[in-house]
Amino acid sequence: MRRITLLCVGKLKERFYIQAAEEYAKRLGRYCKLEVLELPEQRLGEAPSPAEVQRALAREAEALRGRLSGQYIALCVEGEQRESEAFAKLLEPPEPLTFVIGGSYGLHDSVKAGAFLRLSMSKMTFPHHLARVMVLEQVYRAFQINGGSRYH
Repeated sequence: MRRITLLCVGKLKERFYIQAAEEYAKRLGRYCKLEVLELPEQRLGEAPSPAEVQRALAREAEALRGRLSGQYIALCVEGEQRESEAFAKLLEPPEPLTFVIGGSYGLHDSVKAGAFLRLSMSKMTFPHHLARVMVLEQVYRAFQINGGSRYH
């Protein structure tokens, strides 16, 4: 069974995000072995300086790299946008696949540079917690597309 990992900076707190993520995780259980790993987000003050943000991203990147092996997709605003059908093709090979979702300030450049694909969900900005739900839904949709389901 295909292994899909979501490696996330930050913990879901809001019940509505948790419920949505749990629903898609349940649906995905038929198609893949899903693992969601949450790493702590670095705490920053109300108005951090750019240098403080970069230091926090570097610490988060170090923790992320300790969990990464093989190819991964980095979610970032400057990434490539794909239609759902093109995204579904990424899930056709049976190799394990990891999606990396940063925290409030995104991902460190070194994490993005190591990705085989930088993926953007939209030109709009979304909370990183919502991005997790969106990725889970798109992974589920991809399995549905690849299986010829009417879901799409």
